[in-house]
Amino acid sequence: MQGKTSCDLPPGFRFHPTDEELIIYYLRNQATSKPCPVTIIPEVDIYKFDPWQLPEKNDFGENEWYFFSPRERKYPNGTRPNRTTTSGYWKATGTDKGIRSGSRYVGIKKVLVFYKGKPPKGVKTDWIMHEYRLNEPTKLGNKAKGSMRLDDWVLCRIYKKRQVGREMEPEKKISENKHAQLDLTAANDASDQQMFRFPRPCSFSHLLEELDCVTPSSQLMSDKTYNTNLDFRNILAIADTDMFQLGEMPCEDFGKLQMNSIHQFGL
Repeated sequence: MQGKTSCDLPPGFRFHPTDEELIIYYLRNQATSKPCPVTIIPEVDIYKFDPWQLPEKNDFGENEWYFFSPRERKYPNGTRPNRTTTSGYWKATGTDKGIRSGSRYVGIKKVLVFYKGKPPKGVKTDWIMHEYRLNEPTKLGNKAKGSMRLDDWVLCRIYKKRQVGREMEPEKKISENKHAQLDLTAANDASDQQMFRFPRPCSFSHLLEELDCVTPSSQLMSDKTYNTNLDFRNILAIADTDMFQLGEMPCEDFGKLQMNSIHQFGL
């Protein structure tokens, strides 16, 4: 019984098989030369092409594409597959996942990422591959001595990872830059305000110190030189004049205040 081709598929058909279904109904049938339920997976040596060239090799698929592909050895006497392509290479990531059907262990799934350039300085891309292989691959009947063929068939699912998160990053950076600029502007404004604040060198305590320098307080408070006009209330009254505010007084007016105080108190 032949499988249906992509032209015979009903409208609205979507191909979303599970890992188990890919192994049992597709890869195993392909490896044993049996027909698949639908013939929508082409036979392509994916390592002869770069990942962005593969979608055009499959007539079925929009965001992901499936292929039956052989695997070649990297070294004549080794079991390591050759994963280099025209512009880069596929690199395995994570650990292999075992595929089970009921209690049976039927296959292995490996995840790979495509890198542009040559290892170890390749540049990581958004192209991802899920490689499925049988747990017990069939023996190669026509394997010649020294053949580089490792597996007749593996099943590969190719897709490009979406960049939704990366598209949001530029907007996030712009927002962060705006906040940084606002913080810098606020800091500059605060600095400018600090520059226009004058110190408070002159206060009422400074006035008392200056008066004490002109005439010692012991002399001012003695019985012989005591002036009834010179008492603490008069000093406070003078301090409350328009000449200066209590706690602040421009330095340039301090000399005037000192001379006026001397004349006021008869010092």
